Amino acid sequence: MLPPSFEHPFGTDQLGRDMLARTVAGLATSLSIGLVAAVASTVIALLLSVAAAIGGSRVDGLVAGLIDLMSSVPYLVLLILISCAVGRGLAGVTIGMALTHWPSLARVLRAEMRSVLARPYIAQSRSLGVGACRIAMAHLLPAVMPQVFVAAILALPHAVLHESSITFLGFGLSPDEPALGVILAEAMGYLTAGAWWLALFPGAVLALSVMLFAHMGELARSVLDPRSIQG
Repeated sequence: MLPPSFEHPFGTDQLGRDMLARTVAGLATSLSIGLVAAVASTVIALLLSVAAAIGGSRVDGLVAGLIDLMSSVPYLVLLILISCAVGRGLAGVTIGMALTHWPSLARVLRAEMRSVLARPYIAQSRSLGVGACRIAMAHLLPAVMPQVFVAAILALPHAVLHESSITFLGFGLSPDEPALGVILAEAMGYLTAGAWWLALFPGAVLALSVMLFAHMGELARSVLDPRSIQG
């Protein structure tokens, strides 16, 4: 329980472990989970959007209903339920976030693909006998890839923050796994003893990481948005 010093910039915890090393290890774990969940949820949203665009009115209605169903349930409640159903731990949290982060992106991609399908060159392609899969590969995917790339970057800080949140509440990673949520949950029991560094530095690293990746996503959006390029 040593306070911050030159030897231990973030102090030490109740077991004498260096908090800087624990924070770095916890950040690496949280970022790994967030990256996998962000990529998986982006892929799910893209596949469902393509299916809705080329699958006809029935498939489109099914995808739209699934998006509305997922969006109607409070996010954290659904994330906790899926995580607990899968078995919690690293796999449960990752699967839970992958299965709950896709609805908002799928709604945007579905609307964008419907807009592309209404353009004249799509009708001309169909009149020439071009199949639905070919239209999706040649026209739909290139049209939405900038949104997909930006969404994947923006999903990462959300996934990291949500993983830390449910872990802090006790529904995520187990206490023996290094993660920022575990570190912050442990620190709450020692704040009354004056060990403020146990929560301050890991919390600041979490907040700065989330803001950094969110800013990167906004920069990518400004670069890839055709309207900003034309301006």
